[in-house]
Amino acid sequence: MQGVLTTKAPLTIDAGETTERRIQRLISENPVIIFSRSSCCMCHVMKRLLTTIGVHPTVIELDEVEMEKARPVLGAADPIFPAVFIGGAHVGGLESLMALHLSGKLIPKLREVGATWL
Repeated sequence: MQGVLTTKAPLTIDAGETTERRIQRLISENPVIIFSRSSCCMCHVMKRLLTTIGVHPTVIELDEVEMEKARPVLGAADPIFPAVFIGGAHVGGLESLMALHLSGKLIPKLREVGATWL
C-alpha cells in the first residue's frame, strides 16, 4: 500500500532503550501510529481507511514477544490489536477508529494533530 510506513525492526534500538520506552517514544513522535500483528486483516482495513482520507500512518508490526512487552504501554492486560494512537492518545482498535469516523470526529482529530489537511 503506497504511503504507509511499515517497519519490522525490533523494538529495541540499543541496550539503553527498553521496549516500553521505545514504544512511548514512537507514540509521541508520530501523529498517527498503528501497532499491529503480522498478517492482521483488521490492520489492513485500518490502514486502508486512513490512507483513503489522506493519512499516512506509521505501522509497527509486533511479533509475539514484542506484543508481551508492549502490553503495559498499550494500556491493557490484553490490548486490542491493531492499536491506533492519534496525537499520542490511544484511540483503540478498528471498532473505535470506525466509530470516530462514522461520528464525524475522526477527520477533525487528524487535522488537529497535523496528519491530514482534508
